[in-house]
Parts: sequence; C-alpha cells; structure tokens
Amino acid sequence: MQTNTCAEIRELMEQGGQLVDVRTPMEFYQGALPGAVNIPLQAINLATDALDRSKPVLLYCRSGSRSATAKLWLHTMGFQNVVDVGMPYRYAQCLAQAEAEGREKLSPAYD
Repeated sequence: MQTNTCAEIRELMEQGGQLVDVRTPMEFYQGALPGAVNIPLQAINLATDALDRSKPVLLYCRSGSRSATAKLWLHTMGFQNVVDVGMPYRYAQCLAQAEAEGREKLSPAYD
C-alpha cells in the first residue's frame, strides 16, 4: 500500500479528488465518509462511467485490501492518479487534523 501523508491527501482533495468507497452497498449505507461515492470492488469496471480520469481518485474500504485491489484495476483501466487511502479512519483522522489546524489558525493568540 502506498503511504500518503494527511497533507498529501488534503491536497489531492483540494485538486478535485474523488473519494470512492469500494465496500459493498450495505457497508456503504451503514456509514460512509462524507462526500464518498460507492463503487463496490465487484463493479469497479464501471468506474469509467462514474469517475473523471483527469482528477485524483482516493479509494478506501474496511481493511485496505479491496482498495488496494481496486487501485490495481483502475491503473489497468488507464487511471493515472489513484491513491489507496486504505481504511476510512485514516481519512477521518486527516479531516480531524485539518479542522484542528483551522481552529488553531482562527483562534486568537494569548500571550
């Protein structure tokens, strides 16, 4: 699995990154990350209809196994900028870190 820092993940999202949950529809509806679309691994061959090849694609699943497989498939389908985020908690931690950094920048400095 490729390792990306939270800063890199946030930068990809700012570039129009497409967050893709490759779990089953049932897993997706039980709880997904904000802004994610569900393209189950079994249907990843339909990604050309649902995703923009010119924008980064960030994949996640429950354990990181299906997202790693989906990344390989997307590469064989011609997608260039594909990132395997792995487990959703990692992405959620990046969001929380970004929010905390934003609050720190907005908080008045007390000397």
